[in-house]
Amino acid sequence: MNNHSQAAVMAGTDFIPDTRSRVKSILMASIGNLIEWYDVYAYSAFSLYFAPAFFPSSDPVAQQLSAAAVFAAAFIVRPLGGALFGWIADRHGRRRSLMLSVLLMCFGSLLIALSPTHAEIGAWAAVILVAARLLQGLSQGGEYGASATYLAEMAEPERRGFYSGVWYTTLIGGQLVAILLLLVLQKFFLSPDELKAWGWRIPFAIGALLSLYALFMRRDMHETEHYQQLEQVAGSGSASASLKTLLSHWRQLLLVIGITIGGTSAFYTYTTYMQKFLKLSVGLSDSQVSTVVLGYLIVALLLQPVFGALSDRVGRKPMLIWFGVMGVLCTYPLLTLLSQTRDPWVAFGLICFAWVIVSGYTSITGIIKAELFPTSVRALGVGVPYALTVSIFGGTVDAVALSFKQAGYESGFYWYATACIFVSLMVYLRMPDTLRHSKMEQAH
Repeated sequence: MNNHSQAAVMAGTDFIPDTRSRVKSILMASIGNLIEWYDVYAYSAFSLYFAPAFFPSSDPVAQQLSAAAVFAAAFIVRPLGGALFGWIADRHGRRRSLMLSVLLMCFGSLLIALSPTHAEIGAWAAVILVAARLLQGLSQGGEYGASATYLAEMAEPERRGFYSGVWYTTLIGGQLVAILLLLVLQKFFLSPDELKAWGWRIPFAIGALLSLYALFMRRDMHETEHYQQLEQVAGSGSASASLKTLLSHWRQLLLVIGITIGGTSAFYTYTTYMQKFLKLSVGLSDSQVSTVVLGYLIVALLLQPVFGALSDRVGRKPMLIWFGVMGVLCTYPLLTLLSQTRDPWVAFGLICFAWVIVSGYTSITGIIKAELFPTSVRALGVGVPYALTVSIFGGTVDAVALSFKQAGYESGFYWYATACIFVSLMVYLRMPDTLRHSKMEQAH
């Protein structure tokens, strides 16, 4: 970046990037997004090891249920994060919001890495863990809306679906990095006892350092043309960026909620919960679980740009209907077959097939939400209803599934996941195709 370009970015003045600058900015935002989601997924990936340190119990399912409840608690504040950082993004710029959200994530991860255990300070250890996850929840709630908005506004219109797929690889990539780190520690460095004693702190310390690196990278990001044009119309800071203005777009808000219910439940089923499912229900060893998860996450990551690019050609709506129809028909059989197999290769194949279905939603979900709202409230519109829905139907997946399992009716969760997808399918069938009916190109 030359001195003129950097000065323009820092001053908030007009700077229209060329294709190379667009791609560079999207990659910087996406890599920062990967690092932030790594911090979140590290909690899920390593919960099998740190749960006993915070929740002493002779029942491993009860320990995981307690850890899952804390994981879900962070999702309660995600709508607040979506509102706060969405307001900052719509009023003061996408770049500033993205820098602040990743800084907050750094504090949350560092707090977990340094937290004393239950043996050292009793129940206060769990309180510290909850506080750290709440900080992460605020950050994550703000990151999604601002990051998806930045991606949508920076990408060329005819390639938004493809870039959306690339961007979503970072959400999956965050868990992939966390699982890869766990596998390396398991295979080459630490025994199970060492991981339970102190090794679980390593990923959170790394996460804090990576968050600082993401903050360093994001300082050179360009502000988007859409926001620059809005500033020219509305002055310094968009006066219309408020929750009151957002509520005037109530139809789009409800649409985001309907779009998200089934997709977020499926996403968290095949990411955060699947690791526990393979261990507690399928009965694979720790090493087998990590290897299978690593393998199917690589497949899922590769699918995202492919499905995103396909949406640029056939439309967003057909991709969502693919996910909805196949999800309703296949979720119960897939999870039933998974619970009955003891072969890690069979488990790997079944989950990969599930990702061929789920990618119809994941690859384009960010771009669809951005295409529903005008520039003045786009980050709020993407972030707030999405965070609210994820807090109810996404972050609770682990707790809901483990509750069914503890009650002796694990298949009840399979029906629950199917029902969530069915609700969204009803929305997909009636919604407009945002590829052809987008608010992105409308005048401010």
